[in-house]
Amino acid sequence: MTGALTAFGLGFLYFVSAIPGGVAAHAPVWLAVVAAWLGYSSGGWVILLAGAPLRLWIMRRLRINPSPDPLKLFWRIWIRLGIWGLGLIAPVTIGPQGMALLCLALGESPSRIQLALSLGVAPWVLLFGILTAVGSHALR
Repeated sequence: MTGALTAFGLGFLYFVSAIPGGVAAHAPVWLAVVAAWLGYSSGGWVILLAGAPLRLWIMRRLRINPSPDPLKLFWRIWIRLGIWGLGLIAPVTIGPQGMALLCLALGESPSRIQLALSLGVAPWVLLFGILTAVGSHALR
């Protein structure tokens, strides 16, 4: 049980260490994978529950202009990758909270953000799960 809670908590905060941390805390690999995925996904929900007021605050605070400017690097990346690309790279870069904040500021709907968060982490969950299983087996 402690291993699953460790994987959940690390998934919520810093996904890269979630599965190895859960296994190190004596959770089976499959349970650490599921707990890390749930922790990561719930990290986005925490931000998304704040909704529109948080979006307005972010836009004012970060001075984000919601109209795309293709001359700026950020907008070129956003136009090229979109929410799905950001969902795929967020687990190893800005995390679920950062992605949710950014996408809210850009006007994406919370349901699309959560879907992109949950699906974008799937390849990373599989990769880290396999690497952790192989690594823990090699250490035995």
